[in-house]
Amino acid sequence: MNTTATAFWTTGPGQGAIHGETLRAPGKDEVLVRTLASGISRGTERLVFHGRVPEGEWARMRAPLQSGEFPFPVKYGYAAVGVVEDGPEEWIGQRVFCLHPHQDSFVAPLSLCALVPDNVPEWRAVLAANMETALNIIWDAQPLPGERALVVGAGVVGLLAAWLLSRIPAMDLAVVDPDPHRAPVAQRLGLRFAAPEEAPGERDLIIHASGHPEGLRTALRCAGFEARIIEASWFGAAECTLPLGGSFHANRVTIRSSQVGQVSPAMRGRRSHAERLALALSLLADQALDALCGPVIAFSELPRAMPSLLGDPAEGQAAPLCPVVTYQ
Repeated sequence: MNTTATAFWTTGPGQGAIHGETLRAPGKDEVLVRTLASGISRGTERLVFHGRVPEGEWARMRAPLQSGEFPFPVKYGYAAVGVVEDGPEEWIGQRVFCLHPHQDSFVAPLSLCALVPDNVPEWRAVLAANMETALNIIWDAQPLPGERALVVGAGVVGLLAAWLLSRIPAMDLAVVDPDPHRAPVAQRLGLRFAAPEEAPGERDLIIHASGHPEGLRTALRCAGFEARIIEASWFGAAECTLPLGGSFHANRVTIRSSQVGQVSPAMRGRRSHAERLALALSLLADQALDALCGPVIAFSELPRAMPSLLGDPAEGQAAPLCPVVTYQ
């Protein structure tokens, strides 16, 4: 039988609406999922919501289960957690993470669903895509015990990457961000926080995840001899000018991009995309990571709330990290 669902669509620059649709019954190797929560990835979804995805990137930016086309109208998102209500018998009743937009129920292929461990609540499981990105960054970075490391950018991906780095023995690690409101969150994760002007230098490994050219310039300034900078940001249509004179050449600094679309070469052929996602979900068992989740917003409120959730914070306030959408 067909099922009625409602989904959030971006309908114009900075505008959204909830539209209904009819779902077909799941086919072979598909499931019907009732959504419990979904996460808003502020970096990517902000570009989509404001129509700032460059035309040349429309194909690469397409989410796995996106509907519509860039720039508008488009149904976008990739961090949904729900309960399987129809499909193969062994999947019914299971909680799954799926790369699906914000929608109260949906049909998805099993290949895009991953089981959520029992010890990971749904509000934290929405971080799975971000954790998968952070995990891939660490695989690209190949950190060593005892290195002097720096993470520039205390957004969700930067903080998750730093949290993973902090598990490596004898790692001298700091997180840098110009927003002082990020300091308490970093501290809840057991991380040392510094403002850009206080960032330690002579770093062996730097992960840049701020999404701003100034953050990458900070990374270059803090790089030591033969340092490697892992560029985890995506700048969209913005140009990024860098000071590549001075110590950049003399120190033989390497800048390398990291992107989650492909498994890192360090693990490619040994871990599949599905195995990487399953590992990311298992890493979310730590309750400390609740510091990254919020604010909580009801799905029905998304058209009203999305402009503020994806906009610049009011003066003196912190920008949200990973807003969590709940479904009744």
